[in-house]
Amino acid sequence: MRLFRSGGYDQTTMRAIAEEAGVSVGNAYYYFSSKEHLVQAYYDQIQDAHAEASEQPLASETDFSGRLRGVLLAWVDVAEPYHEFAGKFFKNAAEPSSPLSPFSEDSAAAREAAIDLHRRVIDDSDLKLAKGLRDELPELLWLLQMGIVLFWVHDTSAGQKRTRDLVEQSVPIIDRMLRLTRLPGVRGVVDDIVGLIHMIRP
Repeated sequence: MRLFRSGGYDQTTMRAIAEEAGVSVGNAYYYFSSKEHLVQAYYDQIQDAHAEASEQPLASETDFSGRLRGVLLAWVDVAEPYHEFAGKFFKNAAEPSSPLSPFSEDSAAAREAAIDLHRRVIDDSDLKLAKGLRDELPELLWLLQMGIVLFWVHDTSAGQKRTRDLVEQSVPIIDRMLRLTRLPGVRGVVDDIVGLIHMIRP
């Protein structure tokens, strides 16, 4: 991570990483077959840290908005030390064909762990939803988190205050919108949205 911050992702080689770590190049490749696989380990590490930081709001809150707010802000907290590097890294991760994309097959483990975390947000909360929407919501909340990550990458405010404000202001709106889906006049639209999700999913 120090080398990525100082020299950029593209310019950092596995040889340089091995030298910095004090191991042979062959030993480095034994554990990580490419630089991309090394970054996947970073994904897994930050996801583990996020899950650990999320335990407090998940254990203390039953209100859906409180649980979602806590989990999203926990991500901002654990990611803050990497913000300086995020812009350099994001240009590679944003490439659709890159194994570093959060939507890639290589990122599946970290992605599924994040979706499971959002499933926990819903499961023990006070939120009542139609089954079809409830089944899809964990992935939709992860997509919301990806949008917040994109905002965070570009957020130059101190301590990423604007990102934190975005979470604080948007979560109550999302909570109200989801609770409205139980109204009879809205259920048909919800079914249409769930059908659209099924259609566009690979």
